[in-house]
Amino acid sequence: MSDVNTDSEKPAKTWQDYGREWLDTLVVAISVAMCFRAYFYEPFNIPTGSMQETLWGHHTKANVEKTKWDAVPLSWLKWIWTGEHVVEYKAPASGMVRVQPRGDGYANVSVGTSRKAYKLPTDACAAIAGRYMQKGETIWKGAVCSGDFIFINHWIWNFRKPRNGDVMVFATNGIEGLQQGTHYIKRMKATPGETYRIEHPATDGRGGVREDLPKVVTMGEDEYFACGDNFNNSFDSRYWGSVPGRNLRGVGSVVFWPFNGWRIIR
Repeated sequence: MSDVNTDSEKPAKTWQDYGREWLDTLVVAISVAMCFRAYFYEPFNIPTGSMQETLWGHHTKANVEKTKWDAVPLSWLKWIWTGEHVVEYKAPASGMVRVQPRGDGYANVSVGTSRKAYKLPTDACAAIAGRYMQKGETIWKGAVCSGDFIFINHWIWNFRKPRNGDVMVFATNGIEGLQQGTHYIKRMKATPGETYRIEHPATDGRGGVREDLPKVVTMGEDEYFACGDNFNNSFDSRYWGSVPGRNLRGVGSVVFWPFNGWRIIR
């Protein structure tokens, strides 16, 4: 008699067997995704408007009226394609409008003593902060737009040195004057050893030039100068100095969402 088992003699798989197989597959998939993110391309969301109009952070379009595309479920399709949704925020109580920046391009907006808060991009907040609203009055209405989602190219600097014009992503750790533990995206204006005459001097917020800050800078070894394309609304190297090479993370490559804004970053 043969001792070889046939397929019909193999024990049937249990739910635990299938579960282990799916778990193994999931672990492998997550590992591959993490390696891809760490060494090749990493997704990154643009939070502010410092790189407009090259890249758009969270922003608004005031007084946009709702259409049939702003009713569920079409509003979901519109958001997937454009990253926009139309809102109208009304005061839940009477009182002064209070704006509390969140540090991510948004602010929490509340009125009077009400605990209800609306999340609104900061570009819309200057016009409403401190205003007195009656209960039920419109605080703000229009389209709220998600910031661009991009891929950061991690590998390109393994084959060439960083160069002027690169849209650089860097960590803020160790840079005095910046929020720690986050990332900024700016355009590289000077690399190690270069002297850069600042095209748009830092301002004092009232239209005047900051005379206490340099107009010409020379980069030291492994230092980089970073400025936002939207120079009138960018907190960058003009104010807090150079970026150490150890903080560089990669180059902005493409905008992959919203889908109607897909483009190569230049």
